[in-house]
Amino acid sequence: MEIIISNDKQELGESAAKRGAELIRKAIEKEGEANIIVATGASQFEMLSELVKEDVDWTKVTGFHLDEYVGMPDVHKASFRKYLKERFVDLVPLKKFYYIAGDAEDPLEECNRIGKIISGIKIHVAFVGIGENGHLAFNDPPADFDREEAYFVADLDKACREQQLGEGWFASLEDVPKQAISMSVKQVLKSEAIIASVPDSRKANAVKNSVESEISPEVPGTALRLHQKTWLYLDKASAALLSES
Repeated sequence: MEIIISNDKQELGESAAKRGAELIRKAIEKEGEANIIVATGASQFEMLSELVKEDVDWTKVTGFHLDEYVGMPDVHKASFRKYLKERFVDLVPLKKFYYIAGDAEDPLEECNRIGKIISGIKIHVAFVGIGENGHLAFNDPPADFDREEAYFVADLDKACREQQLGEGWFASLEDVPKQAISMSVKQVLKSEAIIASVPDSRKANAVKNSVESEISPEVPGTALRLHQKTWLYLDKASAALLSES
């Protein structure tokens, strides 16, 4: 895993987007198309705002949704479908984007539906973050690193739900859903390359644990160190607790 520390989150976003776009262009040049995974949340604001400006033939790019709350309509301000539509999908002429329908009548059937679509598809770049509790997607600790399903229904722990509240997506903790449809760790790690954007001081402890602690389901972010082509983009605030920062 290569760690890149920027001065601030704007510089982080520019750097991460530049690397991600380069990887997408290489995939298109080599294979005629690129498939990507796109994350959401406050940590991805700057990266996505820069990624849509990059010189990429988006008509050859297919995107996959990382996670979505169970029962969440796409008009709610916390909906990750709404987030992606407004900040990415509607801003570039993608070949296709596969959303997770969080408000599907049967969440397990929705997991199977989108899991079948992504099955067998080579993902060239995964854009992800790390949660305050160290989660990767909505794989809260202890995460199942061996889960074979591409998508599953995850139970969200209190720390995860408190993060969503703290970021301003919900009015109260009671309003934060207790479950989400999430991509599994194993599916994320199938990607050829991973761009992890993790700004802000509130992520500093999770960054330290993900980088310096033993690889363990107790710190899901450590799974990124199992991948041969991961770039971890930090700002000075999120890198502040690293031993070598």
